[in-house]
Amino acid sequence: MPIPIEIHNGKKTVTVLGMSPLPVHPHLPSSISNTPAENNPEVMNALSSKLGLSPTLQFHDVYSLSGPSEPIIWFKQTIGHACGSIGLLHCLINGTARHHLQPNSLALQIRDAAIPLKMEERAQMLYDNDAFLSAHQSVAEIGDTSAPSADAGDRLGQHFVAFVKGDDGCLWELEGSRMGPLNRGFLGEEGLLSQRGVELGIGRVIDMEKRSGGGDLRFSCIALAGGEE
Repeated sequence: MPIPIEIHNGKKTVTVLGMSPLPVHPHLPSSISNTPAENNPEVMNALSSKLGLSPTLQFHDVYSLSGPSEPIIWFKQTIGHACGSIGLLHCLINGTARHHLQPNSLALQIRDAAIPLKMEERAQMLYDNDAFLSAHQSVAEIGDTSAPSADAGDRLGQHFVAFVKGDDGCLWELEGSRMGPLNRGFLGEEGLLSQRGVELGIGRVIDMEKRSGGGDLRFSCIALAGGEE
């Protein structure tokens, strides 16, 4: 329902939720007056949308202006067989992709909740998030292969790893089973699939496997990029 327009001191006054109408100076020329919009992302994104801004660009809360913020957000995996969903989450909530998250979306809620938390608290928060678990389960049967049982999954010996370009311009390897995020080197203006990006990321993993003599190069690779409007 649209926010009602009030008549205040004989003039139209647009009132934004969370704000009170400001008095209109009696000596000012007759005009339509409005109150300052509340400075939060929900209000500014709604107004920006009405003014024609694409939802691919959003306002977000700034939680601190003192000192550098984390270039990436990483989750320690404590949920069994959820490495794929956690890898996907790492891709969505980091880098420029986070600016494409829908307001009030589950991924954005998880990201906002994670920012002030320490590593173990973040892991517990995700572990207790039933909506995240339900989202994972809802797509578990989709794909070209049948979903393995829990016991069979333990024996697969395969894993998901996310490579993300952080706010610091570095390539980060994010895998929930490690001790933390791994900075693989500075990319600057180069992309993840540039020659340097491949050398620092998935190419390095392939070379390590070749040098080890294991001979098992089974892997698949997908990229998060611009899609159809």
